[in-house]
Amino acid sequence: MTPSTISTLGQLKKSGYQPRTVKQELRDNLIQKLRNKEEVFPGIFGYDETVIPDLQRAILAGHHINLLGLRGQAKTRIARLLVGLLDEYVPVVAGSELNDDPLQPLSVFAKNLIDVKGDDTPISWLHREERYTEKLATPDVSVADLIGDADPIKAATLKLPYSDERVIHFGLIPRAHRGIFVINELPDLQARIQVSLFNILQEGDIQIRGFKVRLPLDIQFVFTANPEDYTNRGSIVTPLKDRIDAQIITHYPKSIEIGKRITKQEARIKEEQKGMVTSNEIMHDLVEQVAVEARGSEFVDAKSGVSARLTISAYEQVVAGAERRALINGEKNTYVRVADFISAVPAITGKVELVYEGEQEGAGIVAEKLMGKAIRTLFLTYFPDPDKSKKLKSRPNPYKTVQDWFGSGHTVDILHDASTKDYRAALDQVPGLRDIVTELHPKEDKETTYFLMEFLLHGLAEYSLISRNRLTAGAQFKDLLSSMFTMPSFGEDDDDEDEDERPQRGRRR
Repeated sequence: MTPSTISTLGQLKKSGYQPRTVKQELRDNLIQKLRNKEEVFPGIFGYDETVIPDLQRAILAGHHINLLGLRGQAKTRIARLLVGLLDEYVPVVAGSELNDDPLQPLSVFAKNLIDVKGDDTPISWLHREERYTEKLATPDVSVADLIGDADPIKAATLKLPYSDERVIHFGLIPRAHRGIFVINELPDLQARIQVSLFNILQEGDIQIRGFKVRLPLDIQFVFTANPEDYTNRGSIVTPLKDRIDAQIITHYPKSIEIGKRITKQEARIKEEQKGMVTSNEIMHDLVEQVAVEARGSEFVDAKSGVSARLTISAYEQVVAGAERRALINGEKNTYVRVADFISAVPAITGKVELVYEGEQEGAGIVAEKLMGKAIRTLFLTYFPDPDKSKKLKSRPNPYKTVQDWFGSGHTVDILHDASTKDYRAALDQVPGLRDIVTELHPKEDKETTYFLMEFLLHGLAEYSLISRNRLTAGAQFKDLLSSMFTMPSFGEDDDDEDEDERPQRGRRR
């Protein structure tokens, strides 16, 4: 049976078509995919043992679903992927606004048309993508928006009294008949509007004002909600919560590897950027580690959560920063730098909800501190622990040569927009820096070696072996002791200090 061969009710009957409910349709197609070992929810990572099995059980049970979790946990994406479990096409009475099944007509329009034309009733075919309706719950949503209301213009145009069912203007939910209806951020829906959903979820019908009509709608409902909403903005009224059969709790990626897969899939890196900018796994790890640090930070509101959009936006800005540098310097290609990671602060400041202490620090300072913690955490993956290296008697401190050079009064400026030549020259002037990298990572190529040399400097600064001071155009590395009498450390607010005053203050001390 294909849409191209059936265009009337009579042909549909001869084809052997049998109506199915949406929930039965979802169930049957899920069973087939599971038996065929097909991927049911492509592009969803980290939920294989938690959310996806719960979701499949809910579909097999024929349940309405509430996806409960913090922002950026793929709740809406999961809901949209349910469309893939619908039949590709279903027959509807042509011209029906309620997607009437030709063998089980619901609206007055469809019933009257079938009464008049019988087996010659025209049939159209509805694609699965057209059977998905999504509504964001906002305070201004009304019962008329969702359910429907009497339409005075329709009454006047058709010259019908208000008691006639044909004057009803149906809302979004009736128009989603035989499909999937999603309400995002359900707690934001006013309580009186939530009450209007009771009958649909329990009895499967709706009532519109004083009309006697009761429409037994066939809809798979999916709701999404954020636990924060229960206390900050609203709540799901208890009787409605009781009518939602399955509440499935989502979560953030449980490992950096899963987070990297999500970011690589979702980051919108343009083809010209891919040809110009070369990245590495260390950069991906740094970006993901920022989200991990943010979720455990005392400055970030844990109830609000840290969306996966943080890492996606941050990585996009890392690549964009490298691209901008190459364009400025007239270079055809470039390699990512730790400086690109540090300059992605704007991608983080808007993605975290700060507690009072964080607000006092300032969003930019908090973002820089989170980046610093990410560097500190991952540093131990590639280099010896500086704290333990100081205590080892069997071998010399591997960082001593670097420390001594800075202790002699030398400084290194790593500027965001430095050309490849200047960037390498700045790193090469630090004695012992390359030796540490090549000894521990002898198989790395030239570009990655320089990246690790820069990463080593940032890591030593995080472990307070040297100092890293923020410059307008980048960062300056110098001896820790001398920096105490000059510029504030990286991540501190120096906007209120005049640069000319800093040396004087240092001399007074």
